Amino acid sequence: MDFTTQLLIAAISAGTPLLLATLGGILNERAGIIQLGAEGLMLMGAVTTCIVYIRSGNLLLALLAAIAVTAVLGMVHSFLCVTLRANQTMSGLAMTLFGSGLSAYLGKSISGLPLPGTSPKLNLSWLNGIPVIGDIFGRMDYLTWFSLLLVLVLHLLIHHTSWGLHLRAVGDSPATADVMGIRVQLIRYSYVTAGAALIGLAGADMVLAYAPTWNEGLTAGRGWIAVGLVIFARWNPLRALFCAYFFGALDSLGFRIQLLGSVVPSYFLKMIPYIVTILVLMYLGYRNRNKPSGTPESLGTPYVREQRL
Repeated sequence: MDFTTQLLIAAISAGTPLLLATLGGILNERAGIIQLGAEGLMLMGAVTTCIVYIRSGNLLLALLAAIAVTAVLGMVHSFLCVTLRANQTMSGLAMTLFGSGLSAYLGKSISGLPLPGTSPKLNLSWLNGIPVIGDIFGRMDYLTWFSLLLVLVLHLLIHHTSWGLHLRAVGDSPATADVMGIRVQLIRYSYVTAGAALIGLAGADMVLAYAPTWNEGLTAGRGWIAVGLVIFARWNPLRALFCAYFFGALDSLGFRIQLLGSVVPSYFLKMIPYIVTILVLMYLGYRNRNKPSGTPESLGTPYVREQRL
C-alpha cells in the first residue's frame, strides 16, 4: 500500500468525527442557533461511550447512551437560547466548559483502560480486487458509512424537502416563518437537540475508531475545528464532507511525516490542522468579502414573538 493510499485511509478515519460534528453544527446554525459547545459535547459523548461500553460490554447501548446524554445537553442549550433568549455565544462556551470539566471528572476511573472492542467494520470483499478503492472502502467501519449516508440525507432534507424549507426559513427569518404558521420554537428545539446528539456521536466515534481509550482532553480541540468547518463548508452538508476529510488528512499528515524521518518537532506537526483552519478562514473571509456569506440571516438573534391582536 503506497503513501497516498495510507494517507487517504487515515484522512477518512480522522475526518469522520469532524464530519459528524460539522453536520451537527450545520443543523444547529441552520435553525439560527450558534453552537460553540461542540468541544464539550464531543468530550461528553466520548466519555459516556467509554464508561457504558467498558461496564456493559454492549456497543449499541454505549452509542445510545452517548446520543441520549448529549441530546439532553442540546435541550439545555435550546432552553437557554430559545426559551430564555440567553446570549448564544455565552451558552455555547458554558457548554464547552461544563462538558470539559464533567468529562474529566467522570473519566478518572476509566482513564487509559482499553475498550472491549472497536467500531465493527463492514467487509466488502468484492472490492478487494480494485486498486486503491478496495483498500479505502473495502473495510470501513459502520460509523463511517453512516456519516456518508447522513451527508446525503441531510443534503436532500435541507435543500429538497418542505422540512428543509421550514428549517432554512426559521434560520433566515423566524418572524416570517411564524406568520406562515411554522412553529419556530419547536423547529429550533428539534434541530439543536438533534445537532447536539450528532456532535456527541462524533465523540463516540473518536474513541471507537480513532483512539480506542479515554484520556482527558481526548478531542484536543477538534470541536473547535468543527465550528470552523461549519463556516468553511458554508452550512452545506456536501461541502462539509470534503472539508472534514481535508482536515482529517492534515491531522494525519503530521504523523506520516514523522514516520518518514522528519526532523521537525512533533509539536509543530500537530499544529498543522489548527494553523490551516485559521489561514483558510482568513482567506475565505477576504475572498468573499463582497459576496453573500451563506450565513443564516438570523443566526445568533433571539426570536421574540410579537403579540397578536
